[in-house]
This record gives sequence, structure tokens and C-alpha cells, in this order.
Amino acid sequence: MNTLTIYLLSISLLFVAAIFIFRVPVRRDYLRIGHLSVGTSALQALLFFVYGGFPSIYLPAEWPVSHVNLVLRVIGLTLITIGLAVILVGISRLGILRSCGRQSGVLRESGFYRVTRNPQVLGCVSYVIGFVMLWPSCYALGWGLLFAPIIHIMVLTEEQHLRNTYGEEYERYCSRVPRYLGFPKGRQRGTT
Repeated sequence: MNTLTIYLLSISLLFVAAIFIFRVPVRRDYLRIGHLSVGTSALQALLFFVYGGFPSIYLPAEWPVSHVNLVLRVIGLTLITIGLAVILVGISRLGILRSCGRQSGVLRESGFYRVTRNPQVLGCVSYVIGFVMLWPSCYALGWGLLFAPIIHIMVLTEEQHLRNTYGEEYERYCSRVPRYLGFPKGRQRGTT
């Protein structure tokens, strides 16, 4: 099989696996036990490890050497660094068990969570965009774009769990803070 065929097959399987993992075992655990089981946490982690390793299908043999100009290299490395920092700070503030869906507590609304309901997701987006900028190709662009639906399915599943867990408190939080970036739904212009 050629690289394009392997790439298209792999990207399709990864997307189907993400839909299955987030909509079946993750959703089931949240509904039945209120957090993720060890097995489901491992399955979710495996999905992201496979996603993270996916570029090995198409990266050039001289990887990790990047052949982009200095400006793209600086921007890419900056985005990767910012992304990793946001992820690490988010995990440290929220806690590793809560970050992995293994524990509940009070609804977090401070720090990064005052600006976005999903700071770790935005950190991952920054990382992925930085990586795509360092090794630009149609393959890398497809890999980067694949992250959006995968992570959005995860976020929707988590939001359902948070609504069940925190109820009206979570609804009020959603009306104040956007899911990703921008204006939250329900906030109207000209209001304070």
C-alpha cells in the first residue's frame, strides 16, 4: 500500500475509534459511575497516543529536522511551547485525576476556566497547529484538522456529564464562559 492509502485508512479508523470511545464507554462510565473507569481512561489515553503518533505515517525520513523558514519555525515552536504550558498548568490546577475524568469535585471556574471552559483543549490545539507549521504538508493539515472533530466529540460527552453532575450551576457557568474561545452563547452585546 502507498502512503496516501495508509494515511486515508488510518485517519478514517482513528475517527471511527474516537466516535466509539467517547460515545460508548466514556459516556457509559459517566452515566453509570459518575467518572471514568481505569479501563476507559486507558482507552481514551490510547486514542490520544495513537493520534499523537499518527504523523509517523507521513513525516519525512529526516524528521525531526524541519525545513521551514525561520519565521515559521519560531511561530511553530512558540505555539508548541504555549500549548504544552497551558496543558501542564491546566492539569496541575485541575488535578490529574479530574483532568483524566477519574474524579469530581467542585466546578472549576477560576484561572484559565474564567476565559474558556476547555483550556487544555486549547493548549492541545496550539500544540497541533505548531506541529503542522513545522512540518507543513497536506498530510499534516489533514492530521491537524482531524483533531477538531475528535476533541469536539470528547468535549460534548464531557459537557453532558458536567450537566448531569452540576446541573444549574454548570448551565450558569456555560452562559458566562465560552466553550472554546469567543463570546459565550447567551451573552448579548451591550450588556455588562
